[in-house]
Amino acid sequence: MPNLVDKSFDFFKKEIIFSISLILAIVSCFFVHPSFNYVYYINWETVILLFVIMVIVEVLKNLSLFEILVRKLLRKIGNARGLVLVLVFTCFISSIFITNDVSLIIFVPFSILALRRVNRVDLAVFTVSLQTIAANVGCMVLPIGAPHNIVMYTVSNISFESFFLLLLPYIIASVIFLFVLLLFVPRDDIELPEMKKIRFNRKNFFKRVFLGVDYYLLLTFIALFILFGNLENIPFFSSLFTKSIVGNEVLWGVVASQVISNVPAAILLSGFSTNYEAIIVGINIGGFGTLVASMANLISYKIIVREYDEFKIRYLAVFTVLNIILLAILWGVYIFI
Repeated sequence: MPNLVDKSFDFFKKEIIFSISLILAIVSCFFVHPSFNYVYYINWETVILLFVIMVIVEVLKNLSLFEILVRKLLRKIGNARGLVLVLVFTCFISSIFITNDVSLIIFVPFSILALRRVNRVDLAVFTVSLQTIAANVGCMVLPIGAPHNIVMYTVSNISFESFFLLLLPYIIASVIFLFVLLLFVPRDDIELPEMKKIRFNRKNFFKRVFLGVDYYLLLTFIALFILFGNLENIPFFSSLFTKSIVGNEVLWGVVASQVISNVPAAILLSGFSTNYEAIIVGINIGGFGTLVASMANLISYKIIVREYDEFKIRYLAVFTVLNIILLAILWGVYIFI
């Protein structure tokens, strides 16, 4: 029994986000009894998309394509600040077109590999934190940049131009914030160490690919979808939302996102209010803050912790502080506007 307890505690420490999500989902089941409706809580398109993208990334890694691209990138960049800038704004630009989730699944492992190759793993926590912020900023540019914006674009029928102009002040403020933070990265020269010849290992290729997929991340999303779905069906919360959302959509968008993330917050708020522009502002500002404020935040956290478990606490601290500062800045922009 002590051995089982020790193993359970070790698993909880290793998969803390999944464990907490699962416990909260189970607790919520006591308030909304399990039924076939649970199936409809889960955004299966998101779960399947994440799985497919993770498989593709593992294929690319096992084909050594990331290694090849990293070596080409490093030969063109001479200092640490330049490297981090490229890695961060690659996430910003790519998230405009391929969503923030997909951008981070692809480029966070790429960045960790690049930093490892130049012996600058000490910059991993800061770099991945900035990449996550950049992806959440980039996804504001077009309605197709993130699931929460796709939801709101579909519901509101706001034009691409109006959507962009609505969020433009927050995009500008966030990009300035990123550039200021990049000034804290030292301009130390980076040297590309002598690399071994790249060899493709065919042995157990597909086994390695599927073993590399983070299944606990997928299960975390499923547990959170169940939790969020149950919260919406608990009378107390439903009544609370009905009475207080109208007229306070931006505030509720920010607050709800911190607790249930901005995708469920978008679905929830659009069911109680037709002030879609205010909801769009609220859920996009609300994507910054806590680790669960945006599903994309969880993706980065899981990837860096999987590579460097010893960075877990430091990453949570750095990520949270930077996000809260940006959230405060964007709230100030909203008040000013």
